Amino acid sequence: MARKETAADAANTGRLKQIAQTYKMTRRVDTKIGLVLAAVGIVTFGVLLAIGFLLGHPIYLGILGLLLAFLAMAIIFGRRAEKAAFGQMEGQPGAAAAVLDNIGRGWTTTPAVSMNRSQDVVHRAVGKAGIVLVAEGNPNRVKSLLAAEKKKMARIVSDVPVHDFVVGTSQGPEGTVPLKKLRTTMLKLPRVLTGPQVTATNDRLKAMGDLMSNMPLPKGPMPKGMKMPKGGGGRTR
Repeated sequence: MARKETAADAANTGRLKQIAQTYKMTRRVDTKIGLVLAAVGIVTFGVLLAIGFLLGHPIYLGILGLLLAFLAMAIIFGRRAEKAAFGQMEGQPGAAAAVLDNIGRGWTTTPAVSMNRSQDVVHRAVGKAGIVLVAEGNPNRVKSLLAAEKKKMARIVSDVPVHDFVVGTSQGPEGTVPLKKLRTTMLKLPRVLTGPQVTATNDRLKAMGDLMSNMPLPKGPMPKGMKMPKGGGGRTR
């Protein structure tokens, strides 16, 4: 029993530290976050308390107002923290891969399936919506990367729908998807594949290989401390 309580206390402490770290990170970008949260909490509690006095039940509605105030503050904090995180990630290499890796269950993501010398990169995600190719880099250069990847896949998975997006910033050129909207854009795609079809598509794509699995290994003994690159399998959420 004592061990369970200790584990629960440790988990709660870990959550509080995580919330504190998230708040500090958000405050560096959104300096008004503290004032906004305080205003939301006070207004929510005040409105419910005022209604309580009008109805003759200030205690009950006061307690309800306190609970709703914490709920409203949590929702606003989550949204502004997410916005701040995306703001810091925008324009950073690998930002789209990080979003794909946290898109949710039912998706298998494979980062960097294609790359050029300018370090423009294409990532791949497979789910019930089909195959999604997400490109990062110069919008004009990544078009050729996407076209080459589509042509390569057409020989193996021609019966599966393929969607492609170019990730840009909030003020990016027309035709690009802002990083913060990538997840919602993908989740809005129509679901056309069943679970077994998704599995079969993943298996066929694994057979095709990707940038990391096709990378040639140098001849001779492996240098001390060098690790084999991971690739080919992707990550299933």
